[in-house]
Amino acid sequence: MSTDQPPPGQPPEEDPFLKRPQEPTPPSAGQPPPEGTPPPGQPPGGPPPGNPYGPSSGSPYDNMPPPPPPYGSGYGGGYGGTDPLSGMPPLAESGRRILARVIDWLIVAVPLAIIGIPFDIYERATRDGNDFGDTVNSLNGGSQLVFQLITIVAYVAYDTVMTAKNGQTLGKKLMKLRVAMLNDGSTPPMSQSLLRAVVLWLPALICCACLWPLLLLILILVDKPYKQGLHDKAAKTVVVTAQ
Repeated sequence: MSTDQPPPGQPPEEDPFLKRPQEPTPPSAGQPPPEGTPPPGQPPGGPPPGNPYGPSSGSPYDNMPPPPPPYGSGYGGGYGGTDPLSGMPPLAESGRRILARVIDWLIVAVPLAIIGIPFDIYERATRDGNDFGDTVNSLNGGSQLVFQLITIVAYVAYDTVMTAKNGQTLGKKLMKLRVAMLNDGSTPPMSQSLLRAVVLWLPALICCACLWPLLLLILILVDKPYKQGLHDKAAKTVVVTAQ
């Protein structure tokens, strides 16, 4: 048995008896890191004190929408508490609306008076002294029906097409007025313009030549807050001043 001892000092690197430090083995895919090991990119000891939501997330209340306005804060408070006319021009004055309607009536009535010559409406009116409405209703047979249909189509088509185009008939254009949708102030579409014209003209042309216009006028004068006649309420429109 040999009694030779290794020389004193640092053992050589190739010494088989040298105890080397054990290198950590990398975790395999899908295996969580050992307990107490901070995640990559984070210093030991956990996140720094301060904002618990991270440096860039901010407060959880930053992106919340503003609270709704209190109920009844709008003009009149009758349409959900907000003013449908906010940002729109002022409502039209009643006197200017009446003048605009008279102008529109004349614009259609004068051509109809010329068209009515072949229907002998003036001969009966001269003999009996009746007004224009009574003369039309006194016509016999097919002449009465044809002329009445022409009259209805003329008034309804005129008001529908002009309103759907830019919200202005010729009378409203002269009076610097326009028809607008109550909800957003836009020009009424063709469907709403037609509904408005039918409610405006049809009862007056069929049976209530004096009573219906008077009823519409009274409603425009007393309606609050939007000065709507029955035709405006049916189509959800208002009449405002034009810019």
